[in-house]
Amino acid sequence: MRAGEWVLAIGSPFGLDNSVTAGIVSAKGRDTGDYLPFIQTDVAVNPGNSGGPLINLRGEVIGINSQIYSRSGGYMGISFAIPIDEALRVTEQLKTSGRVTRGRIAVAIGDVTKEVADSLGLGRARGALVGSVEPGGPAEKAGIEPGDIILKFNGREIEKASDLPRMVGDTKPGTRVPMQLWRKGATRDVSITVTELEPESRAKARNAPSQKDESSTQAAKPNALGLIVNDIPDARLKELKVKSGVEVEVSDGPAMRAGIRPGDIILRLGDTDVTGARSSMTWSRVWTRTALPPCSCAAAMHAGPDAASGSHGSPLTVRLAAACVVQQDV
Repeated sequence: MRAGEWVLAIGSPFGLDNSVTAGIVSAKGRDTGDYLPFIQTDVAVNPGNSGGPLINLRGEVIGINSQIYSRSGGYMGISFAIPIDEALRVTEQLKTSGRVTRGRIAVAIGDVTKEVADSLGLGRARGALVGSVEPGGPAEKAGIEPGDIILKFNGREIEKASDLPRMVGDTKPGTRVPMQLWRKGATRDVSITVTELEPESRAKARNAPSQKDESSTQAAKPNALGLIVNDIPDARLKELKVKSGVEVEVSDGPAMRAGIRPGDIILRLGDTDVTGARSSMTWSRVWTRTALPPCSCAAAMHAGPDAASGSHGSPLTVRLAAACVVQQDV
């Protein structure tokens, strides 16, 4: 199947039985936020078409009509179909075990932009940027860390972040597969055991950040990133299950625009782990002299509910002086 091929859709739009509409394949592997790489077409699909076949000119069923993009509730020129091989795979699982199982490695990922790739020495934008690693999960056991870029999974290249959830989801739970990472300017190979994706994710809430002395906040001035940060006691680091970092007391300027807020824990700046408040201030002085780099990555743990997962204490990756990187759990 190629983009531009003619296809037909059969269904019962608005109760009109056995209606046939025609169009072309607009794109393949379209990401709509699900594990399925949808077929995008311009075939007229309306309520009542869902579940009907998408057929090529050889009479072969290549997909099952499933979704449309619409602002009105009706057809607006974009429709999506589930590829038939994906539908058959799900059917086989239902026949065998009575349920659908998908793999999981317990990381949250985001896209690797050209700016991020350049700042980390990757060369070109590819792979999936790890924003957070679930404590005790397969990724942590394999040695994967926030800030790593996953380049290959089970020998298959990852061109964009949305490729990884599909690859992991299609892997049988319990399978041990090789992965290739990009970390601090070099590739690194690890092996990981895929676990089963649970129906509901579970995240542990952490305690609210401790109150600080207002007089110390007024005395300190934000650094070049717009941040005032404090060291974290060893007991708190152990509670958060992180090796090092600093707690954000005040967020302004570039940091605030990037989505960092008071109570967040900054774990890494670019490829460098933040070991304390002094280390982050040193970075800020360097950036003051040389101007902010076009893409400076910071891994941070949000104090409040995380938009991507709805949980508390979930790490994320942001680009300072830019927007937050959208993450997806895998």
